[in-house]
Amino acid sequence: MTRSNLIGGEMLNWSDLHPGDARPAAAGPAATALLAAVLQPEHSVLIAGPHATDLITAVAAQVTSVDLLVRSAPDAEELAELLSETKGQVFCGSVDRFALDEKSGGSTDSVGAGSARGAAGGYDVLVVLDGLERLVGPDTAKFSWADALGRLQGRLAPGGRLLLGAENSFGFQRLVQPDITAALPRDEDWGREVGDRAPAGLKPLTAALRAAGLTGGAEVSGEAGVDGVDGVRVYGVFPSLTQVDVALSSVDGFAGVAAARAVASRNDGPVLMDPYRAVLDAAAAGLGFELAPAWYFVIGGDAPDVLPEGAVPAGEGVLLEEHLLTALRCDDQAELRRVIPGYVAWLAAGGAGSPDNVILDGASYRLFGEPQELDVVEHLARFAKRALESGSRQPWPAAADPHALTARLAAMAGITVPEQEFTPDEVIRPRGSAEQLATVARLADELAHASARAILFEGTVSGIRRSLPYRVGHAVLNPARVIRRRLKRVLRKVRR
Repeated sequence: MTRSNLIGGEMLNWSDLHPGDARPAAAGPAATALLAAVLQPEHSVLIAGPHATDLITAVAAQVTSVDLLVRSAPDAEELAELLSETKGQVFCGSVDRFALDEKSGGSTDSVGAGSARGAAGGYDVLVVLDGLERLVGPDTAKFSWADALGRLQGRLAPGGRLLLGAENSFGFQRLVQPDITAALPRDEDWGREVGDRAPAGLKPLTAALRAAGLTGGAEVSGEAGVDGVDGVRVYGVFPSLTQVDVALSSVDGFAGVAAARAVASRNDGPVLMDPYRAVLDAAAAGLGFELAPAWYFVIGGDAPDVLPEGAVPAGEGVLLEEHLLTALRCDDQAELRRVIPGYVAWLAAGGAGSPDNVILDGASYRLFGEPQELDVVEHLARFAKRALESGSRQPWPAAADPHALTARLAAMAGITVPEQEFTPDEVIRPRGSAEQLATVARLADELAHASARAILFEGTVSGIRRSLPYRVGHAVLNPARVIRRRLKRVLRKVRR
């Protein structure tokens, strides 16, 4: 790979690969899996925008020729040195300066004589997994998202493939975690036109792609995306566009659980609502795909339903944790006493998974994810803690701490959990502010009911004491009590 070519609009003192207070470059196992599934050795590829070096080197190892388009001069120099043995070039500058040449139908302002595919009809594959927003610098006054898409589309060979990422401005990340840095000026917060951003929402995005002729008129909607004449597939990306752990063509069933795990892993601090439960509830309501933090569009090719492969288990069943939480909420202790012993027997037979990592299918159990080397009580303790963190209702007032709830669940399988020694009871608070408020409201309601019952009981006792039979009985029995106490004192003196 030759030394980087400056095409104009480059940023000399800026890095997207090693940002200070900006977001990192696109990366993640699902992004790597997508490239491995789509790219062929004979393909010529253009990677546009910030992508992690491991993604770039993976592409370079897969294909014949790869060109890079980045806006950061330091990044361009680093990548040119990293890929010194790779066929292709690094172009440094803004996408609005990345002009088309005569033979590809554009202007005569060429980007450089060494362009791998500029004069040969375009690239076989365009990789823009980071989106289009970071393809321009601060000196680009106005260049909309649609303009950037059109400029790159002109570089695509007939029948070529486009791998495009787009961030969702109203995804789970906005619901569960407020962006407290939004009011703080950062280095990358230079003035930008509103139109420079991607269209907000899945439908406007797909409408923009359809208007650009990239979907062949196919309707890209619903959770499954579209596999039309042009092979358009849409993925929901979790947990973010810059760290793609899983990419799913539908967010339901076990795919919803995989998405919930990814979002929860990224939001481990204070949150507005429990991210795990928020994703699961949205998936159950059929909104998990539209609320995904970002999307991948694979245009002109096909790819697996789930990235990476194996992230979502096949088969029927329900997550054991969800089944147990449902039983707790509706106070179905008979179901708890049926399922818990079966689960403990599965663990004794060699199973190694907590309820959040186990699938219940009728009376059988199977693992969902990696094995967990814990004993039976530790598995039940993990479920007890997660149940309390979710703000789920507990049918037993005395089991309000994890140790007490663990002991009660273990007792259903005939296991005795010893009392804690010299350790104060651990207080588990619900994960999100919404769940905390709901828990406070529920406990206040339960306290009000308990107080009302206490007042009723006290009134009943007071009424009994004022009744004639009670007063007569008290008058008859009271002298007998006095005589009985005196006799006890006399007998004690005689014994001495």
